[in-house]
Amino acid sequence: MNVYQALTIAGSDSGGGAGIQADLKTFQELGVYGMSVLTAVTAQNTKGVQGVYPVEIEGIIQQLDSIGTDLQPHAVKTGMLFSAEIIRHVAQKVKQYQWQHLVIDPVMVAKGGSVLLQQEALQALVSDLIPLAEIITPNLPEAELLTGISITNMQQREQAATQLIDMGATYVVIKGGHDASTSTVVDLLYDGQHFEYFESKRIDTMHTHGTGCTFSAALTATLAQGKSIHEAVDTAKQFIQAAIEDGLGIGSDHGPTNHFAYQQRSRVYNV
Repeated sequence: MNVYQALTIAGSDSGGGAGIQADLKTFQELGVYGMSVLTAVTAQNTKGVQGVYPVEIEGIIQQLDSIGTDLQPHAVKTGMLFSAEIIRHVAQKVKQYQWQHLVIDPVMVAKGGSVLLQQEALQALVSDLIPLAEIITPNLPEAELLTGISITNMQQREQAATQLIDMGATYVVIKGGHDASTSTVVDLLYDGQHFEYFESKRIDTMHTHGTGCTFSAALTATLAQGKSIHEAVDTAKQFIQAAIEDGLGIGSDHGPTNHFAYQQRSRVYNV
C-alpha cells in the first residue's frame, strides 16, 4: 500500500480553525497521512488570540529528529514559526533530512491582528528558509512585509512575486483574498518565467479563519501525492473555495472554514 505522508511544522490553534489542527484535517480529507511538529501553543478562538506560548527549542528539535529518523514525509509545510531561532533550526533539519517539496506559509499576523512572527525572525525567514522552498504562499499583507512593496494592483503583485523568487523560492503563489476591491479573488502563481492566474468568486463572509493554513496544507497534500505545482495550486484553490462557501457558522466572530466541504461535494458529484 502506497501511503502518502505530509508533515506540518506549525503552531496549535485551540479553536481548531487554523494551525496544525487545520493542516491535519486538510491532509486527512485529501487522503494523506499527517504528521506534526508543534512550534507554539496558542490560546485562541474566533474572537482572536489570547496568548502565544512557544515550545522550548529542545522540544522542537527533538520532534523534528523523531520524524526525520523514522518517518518519510513526501512533502513538508511550515506555518507559524514565531522566532528566528526556531526558523534556523527548522531550516537545518530540512537540509539534514533532505526533505523535499517544502511549502512555506509565512504566518505573520493573525486574523484579529495579533503578531505571530517576531520582527527579528523575518530576516531569518528570508535568509535561511525561503531558499529551501519549493513554493511560498503569502497573502497580500505578508507579501508586502516580505518585499517592502506596497501592493495595490496586479503589476505590483507581479513585482513582489519576482522579488520572492529572487529570494530563492522555486515558485510563489500570492493569494488575493485581502484585495476586497473586486468581486473575484485572483491568486497569482509565478515560476520565475511565467505568471499564471487562478480566479474564483469572492464570498461575502466573516468566517475565514485559517484560510491561509488550509490553502497551504491542501497544496502540500497534493504535492505529497506527486502531482505538479499547477495541480497542487488548483486543488488548494478548489478546496478552500468549498470550505468558505459551505461555511460552518461556528463562533461569534471570525469563524473557521469547513474542512469537510471539498470531499462532501466530491461524494455528491460522484453519486
